[in-house]
Amino acid sequence: MLERGVTKEEIERVMLEGKEVADAKPGTFGKVRVFPYKSTWENKFFEEKEVTVYYKTARDEIILLTVKAKYGKFSSGGKKA
Repeated sequence: MLERGVTKEEIERVMLEGKEVADAKPGTFGKVRVFPYKSTWENKFFEEKEVTVYYKTARDEIILLTVKAKYGKFSSGGKKA
């Protein structure tokens, strides 16, 4: 999570406010949200950060599988512009 530049707060917001993704594998779920960023990541400036969270549910619990971050300028649909 930290290696990808994603905070716990961003993950929580993705889970609450994110849009469902179509590329989750069977039995898993995914949500994505674009955040304003306007900062540098690995010495490059980026306008926005797209955070995708993949997870499973078991016994009313959410099991986080992975978190992905993409940096750039994105449309409202969460795809790179």
